[in-house]
Amino acid sequence: FKATLINAGIPTVFLNAADLGYSGMELQDAINGDPAALERFETIRAHGALRMGLIEHVEQAAARQHTPKVAFVAPAHAYLASSGKQIRAEDIDLLVRAMSMGKLHHAMMGTAAVAIGTAAAIPGTLVNLAAGGGERSAVRFGHPSGTLRVGAEARLINGQWSVTKAIMSRSARVLMEGWVRVPDDSF
Repeated sequence: FKATLINAGIPTVFLNAADLGYSGMELQDAINGDPAALERFETIRAHGALRMGLIEHVEQAAARQHTPKVAFVAPAHAYLASSGKQIRAEDIDLLVRAMSMGKLHHAMMGTAAVAIGTAAAIPGTLVNLAAGGGERSAVRFGHPSGTLRVGAEARLINGQWSVTKAIMSRSARVLMEGWVRVPDDSF
């Protein structure tokens, strides 16, 4: 597989969804209910850890479950989020799905969002290409439960990419709704 390996926010291995046989619109059950897919992602993660210098032998990956993350990307496409909300292709630049602790994450981890924003800012990475290529300082990506806008400023200095700024927004979900009844004579 072609891959982009980046250490920004959290070490992350990015792959093209199509190379894995996916559309990039998958929700949790499509991945988490497939033991063969989970095993393949773990194998990719272990070899990514080795290539990134996080471990010295591939067998050590089992003791280091939190990194690297593995994510797959695809060009923007309309999809139905896990909440039932329709996400329009014109409202996003690309699709991203990420694995965390051996399972497809229900949304996107904040540290992985930083990696996405940084990779999008570097021309030629798989994230950048899935978003349309070229110079970018921000992208809006679709994930299983909605969308997120991220960005970064990156410069090529002496043949090495250096990130000077990472930008991320977060959304909140409703935790509770209710009513409080206050008697009229309380005020």
